[in-house]
Amino acid sequence: MHEEVSLTREVDAIQIPSGDIITLPTGTPVVITQTLGGTYTVATSAGLARISSNDADALGVDPDEKKEVQAEADRLADATLEEQVWHQMKQVFDPEIPVDIVNLGLVYDCSLSEVDSGTDVDVKMTLTAPGCGMGPVIAADAQARIMSLSEINEARVELVWDPPWNQDMISEEGKMKLGMM
Repeated sequence: MHEEVSLTREVDAIQIPSGDIITLPTGTPVVITQTLGGTYTVATSAGLARISSNDADALGVDPDEKKEVQAEADRLADATLEEQVWHQMKQVFDPEIPVDIVNLGLVYDCSLSEVDSGTDVDVKMTLTAPGCGMGPVIAADAQARIMSLSEINEARVELVWDPPWNQDMISEEGKMKLGMM
């Protein structure tokens, strides 16, 4: 990580922090700065961008997702559905901060409701800054992760701003990862 590579093909990326979709051409030099949650944050001459794991090959990276997915399924085989939902949210990262959204203190509420066709999940979460253009992207990541569980019928992730987020909301684990302890 933190080594410069050149993209082997054109890729669509999400510009950070605006959340705009941009196209990075073949040959663009990038530095991979973060590889958490199945995405890659890269530094380019135009700033930071996030590249999907589907485009890892353009970075010369083999994400080896099949082993990772199976290992995760094995670990959670005996967990409750609620524990599995929380685990999925811990796989979602702000592309600029190397801490998941749960330990960062961004998830305010998560409720599961039984319905005829399975389970619905409602999540209320916030962002570190209200103007962050990545908010809808992060919320969509959380929703997709939750929806990857076969028992889930529907997942709704709502961005809320009350109470406002502050650093005291970061878990002890998160603070340790950020060097705040």
